[in-house]
Amino acid sequence: MAGILAWFWNERFWLPHNVTWADLQSTEEAAFPQAEDLYLAFPLAFCIFMIRLLFERFIAKPCALGLKVQASGPQKAQPNAILEKVFTAITKHPDEKRLEGLSKQLDWDVRSIQRWFRQRRNQEKPSTLTKFCESMWRFTFYLYIFTYGVRFLKKTPWLWNTRQCWNGYPYQPLMPDLHYYYVVELSFYWSLMFSQFIDIKRKDFGIMFTHHIVAVTLLTFSYVTNLTRVGTLTLCLHDVADIVLEAAKMANYCKCQKLSDLLFLTFAIVFIVSRLGIYPLWILNTTLFEMYEALGNFPALWVFNMLLVILQILHCLWSYLIIKAAYKAISKGKVTKDDRSDIESSSDEEETVPRSKTLNSTVTTNGTSGANGTNGYLTCSEEH
Repeated sequence: MAGILAWFWNERFWLPHNVTWADLQSTEEAAFPQAEDLYLAFPLAFCIFMIRLLFERFIAKPCALGLKVQASGPQKAQPNAILEKVFTAITKHPDEKRLEGLSKQLDWDVRSIQRWFRQRRNQEKPSTLTKFCESMWRFTFYLYIFTYGVRFLKKTPWLWNTRQCWNGYPYQPLMPDLHYYYVVELSFYWSLMFSQFIDIKRKDFGIMFTHHIVAVTLLTFSYVTNLTRVGTLTLCLHDVADIVLEAAKMANYCKCQKLSDLLFLTFAIVFIVSRLGIYPLWILNTTLFEMYEALGNFPALWVFNMLLVILQILHCLWSYLIIKAAYKAISKGKVTKDDRSDIESSSDEEETVPRSKTLNSTVTTNGTSGANGTNGYLTCSEEH
């Protein structure tokens, strides 16, 4: 085990030439990031999750009810032991052959059985109230941590001059405010890593899971190597768009369509400008060019930049989906399914309804009809 740890923490990988771990040990004069500091993130992640449960129950839910957010979920399927057994033990999406067999066994027509399975799948979806509470929690956290980040960063020299991120590296003392900022953000992402398995499921679950892994790895990696200055810039930049997104969802759940449309379009603009404009020109520019000019080259920098580039690839994927959703909303003027991650998994969407029932309305994935705007793109609750 000692040999494995020695190999893993090889100074030639993690640190610049002629720098050792002993040089970065905290003293009475100056504190430096230590890997063991990050163990605090695990109990804190559990605390954040418990705070979330209390917040959703005692703050978000009363607010939702006061705003008359719909509390009931989808219509429940009528009890049927045979169909329930097939649903739970065999398949939630029976094929044509199984539908015909069940039709003969129950003396039901195939359309009625399809409707039962659709209703049974839908009744497992969360209610609008549940989604509102989740969005309100995320909105509150993102607003708090973004405000904290701005208040901290406006006092630092590296906000205005990114070259200051590398001045004196790696002997940059760890400020208490920076340590708090990092640990809280890391704890929040750890809580998302685990809670997304019980949260509202979305069709980009894989991309979101990848994003959380990259975020946790980046936070951990940058803290251990004391690349925290540029890390704080990245954190603050990423939180701003999420605030607007969660606000747009809450407005949608409250059926404030004009406000929801305005917030969604604002979110699209903020996301694209921050993730496709400011991020590569501000963050990637300093890590890919200014960092190498100031520090030279050692392996950890390559890994750090690789993770930042993966994050940019995810930004491009999401930007495509956001632009696609906004284009549909503006050009077609009608509600369709959301093409981004803030809807539930597409696997449970309803089968096509007869043409006679769709001539005068458009049905969203949550069963809410709409005529125009971006309202249909926000019928759910997410993360990022």
